[in-house]
Amino acid sequence: MLSFRIMKYDNQNLVTKNRKAYHDFTISEEYEAGIALLGTEVKSIRNGQINLKDSYAKIKNDEVFLVNCHISPYFEAGKSNHEPERERKLLLKKREIRKIKKYIEEKGNTLVPLRVYITAKGLIKIAVGMGQGKKNYDKRTALAEKQSQREIDRIRKDIY
Repeated sequence: MLSFRIMKYDNQNLVTKNRKAYHDFTISEEYEAGIALLGTEVKSIRNGQINLKDSYAKIKNDEVFLVNCHISPYFEAGKSNHEPERERKLLLKKREIRKIKKYIEEKGNTLVPLRVYITAKGLIKIAVGMGQGKKNYDKRTALAEKQSQREIDRIRKDIY
């Protein structure tokens, strides 16, 4: 049995988060969406076997799909296992989908998965954010600001 530690995050159990999302994108709005999963995918996610790196969401036929999200095969499933990188449908309201569709049609905007978590009711949810891609100089300035803030916090800690 694999051991995996799930972190608490605002009354939810955080399974994984996309660390590069806030580095590569400016996130303007977040949505909570359900995911249409198979049984072996649910068991793999509960074991922490999901990777959001390089994944994104796209709209096809007025439905939102998660693309390039890797969920490792469940090790006890045998022949009835799932395909690791298949497109998975995200469950959103039609009003939200229309708003997202308008946003994505603008140049440089995309829908980025931010984190996967398990709710108090035991449902697996994904937080997706509407993001606009950052330029390299924006990334450098954000990194410099973060480092300078760390230095200020370190100095304050030493004083007190």
